[in-house]
Order: sequence, then C-alpha cells, then structure tokens
Amino acid sequence: MPGKTTLLAPSILSADFTNLKASVELAEKAGADWMHCDVMDGIFVPNITFGSFIVQAIKQCTSIVIDTHLMIVDPDKYIEDFAKAGSDQITVHLEACPHLHRTIQLIKSLGVKAGVSINPATPVSLLEPVLADLDLVLLMSVNPGFGGQKFIPGAIKKIMQLDAMRMEMNPEMVIAVDGGVTEENAAMIVDAGADALIAGTAFFRAPDPVAAAKKLKGLE
Repeated sequence: MPGKTTLLAPSILSADFTNLKASVELAEKAGADWMHCDVMDGIFVPNITFGSFIVQAIKQCTSIVIDTHLMIVDPDKYIEDFAKAGSDQITVHLEACPHLHRTIQLIKSLGVKAGVSINPATPVSLLEPVLADLDLVLLMSVNPGFGGQKFIPGAIKKIMQLDAMRMEMNPEMVIAVDGGVTEENAAMIVDAGADALIAGTAFFRAPDPVAAAKKLKGLE
C-alpha cells in the first residue's frame, strides 16, 4: 500500500505507572493513533499486568483509540468488563479461544472492534476461517509475556502471508505487529504489509519519544 500512513500504538506496559496520565498525554503529543493495553493473567503468559480499571483510567485521560490486547485464558469472561471500561477494540488470542468465532461475535455485539492475535509459532493459515469477520489481526513478533524482547525475523514472512490473505478475503482489515519493534526495523515491517506498530520500549524508553514516534511512523 504505497503512501499509507503507519498507525502507532504505544504500549502502556512500558509507561511510567507513577504518572499514567502524563504518559498518555506524551503519547498523544507524539501523534499516537492508539493506546495499546497489554492485559496478562500469569497463566496464558508468564506475567501479570492489570485489569479493566487501568483501561478505564486511560479512557478518562484521552480520546484516542483504546486498543486492548487480552493475553489471558477464557477471555469471554472478561470481554464485557473491558468493553464497558472503554476499549474501542479488543484482541484475543487464537490459542486461548476454543470457540473463536463465538468470541469474535461477542466482542462485536458490544459495539467494539474485534481482533485476533497469534503467537510466533502459530501459522497464519489458522486465521482463514475467521478472517472475514475481523477488524484487525495482531501478529506477535516475540513470545508474549514481557516487553523489551528482540524481534523474531520469521515474523516478516508471516506479515506478507497475512497481507496476501486479507487482500483476498478482507481488504479493510488492519494488520498490527507487536514485539521488538524499533526505529531500525519499523520500515521493514511496514513494507511487508503491516499497518500498525505496537511500540513499548521503543517509544516510552526512547531518549526523545516524540522524535522516536516520527521515525516509527515513517515521517522522517
């Protein structure tokens, strides 16, 4: 997609939780398109983060899209809570949903955009039965659970495969990439077909987050 605008979604997991409002305002100032909220339960992934109350707090600080990524088992139990808290889009993991189509329909029934994420070892072909129903797919380019990991190079081929699939089945669907995104590899990821970049360390831990955001978005 020549000339397309890259969406930037700073991951709140890397923000300063002693001053969450300032972190959100910094992301807005830098031109962020989404605020990415990583929800982990210590079961599906080896880490615990936060619940819907943090999403609610962020919603009170900003008008930009709240992008909630549920890295949890049995997400159906909590989807309504996160929708009510202010999530504009909710992404669940294919690996955590035995009845994935039903979960997607639950998200949509709450007036929220629906996304599905897959781990690095999960082939994109498994998304084919639900691809037409999705607003976004989040490809993990690290194994989920912790920030600051290195990008797995094999993700580039998966982005290209998914881009070809969506052109045939759901051209409006957004491809997002999460994990190890940096100023150095952002252009390569976008060139492969990604529309949105999830950036935690690369944004919030940068010496100049505003300058980092411009580079990540391909504006300089």
